[in-house]
Amino acid sequence: MDKKKGRRPKKPLKRSAKGSIQKTYLLKAVTGLGILILLVVTAGVLTHHLISKRYTVLPMTKPRVIKMPRFEIYPKNDIPHHKPIPKTKPAVPAKLPKVAIIIDDIGYDKHIAKKFLDLDAVLTFSILPHSTHDKKIAKMAHSKGFDVMLHLPMEPNEYPLINPGPGVLLTSMSPDQLINQLNEDLDAIPFVKGVNNHMGSKMTTVAPQLHQIFSILKKRKLYFIDSRTTVDTLCGPSAQLLQISFAQKDVFIDHIPKPDFIRETIHRLIKIAGSHGEAIGIAHPHITTYEVLREMLPELKEKTILVRASDIVHIVD
Repeated sequence: MDKKKGRRPKKPLKRSAKGSIQKTYLLKAVTGLGILILLVVTAGVLTHHLISKRYTVLPMTKPRVIKMPRFEIYPKNDIPHHKPIPKTKPAVPAKLPKVAIIIDDIGYDKHIAKKFLDLDAVLTFSILPHSTHDKKIAKMAHSKGFDVMLHLPMEPNEYPLINPGPGVLLTSMSPDQLINQLNEDLDAIPFVKGVNNHMGSKMTTVAPQLHQIFSILKKRKLYFIDSRTTVDTLCGPSAQLLQISFAQKDVFIDHIPKPDFIRETIHRLIKIAGSHGEAIGIAHPHITTYEVLREMLPELKEKTILVRASDIVHIVD
């Protein structure tokens, strides 16, 4: 015993005991380090999950592309002009015959629509329902005092191989379906004063459904112009039965969109107007049509009076 301190001197540790203690410390250190690494990894995973949940990166998507419907299905041979239903004569005969030019299939290209709107001419714009720019173009046309028409998609003989586009009226529809779709189409475009058919070589030959369509037009006080996409059309007799204001296309101006052909059809339109006092031409939003029409405006104004479609329709006697 240590006499000064009254304690026994510590015995030196054996080598094996020292090794055991060192191993214990090492094991604790490794375990602690492992736990620390696990905590760091867990924290990282949780942080990534929370960030990604809050700031979700959506995959790149292509912009929605609205496909423009086909303009028209023209008869194999252009329908020769005839007016099977007599028209009442204007109260005051004009010195020059009246010509109405309808620009069909408007609604998907606002730039070409604006070109036609900027022409120094009275035109009528027939707009496809549920199209990209239907309301905007209708407002622009109305602000210039032009007639706005609904270009009503109707079933052609080629359906379903060729679809006239959104809002189409089909012969397979029930009366309720037909009327509901027609009302939706009419409500889609503001300032509508009249209607003409888009395609419709089948629908315009089915009298019962034409009567249903025309009853709605009569209720809304709208006129109808038959685009005459078939010689078998029954639009005239149906309009006569329902007593709605009516007219029919005399010339497709640009079913071959080439300058010389368009010039020829405009001359034909002028000739028909001279023979009958009035005529209706239907054109489409082709840049070639715009350029030729701009070129021929002086001649048109010299030989005819350009009017709105509503100035030519009549109640059929």
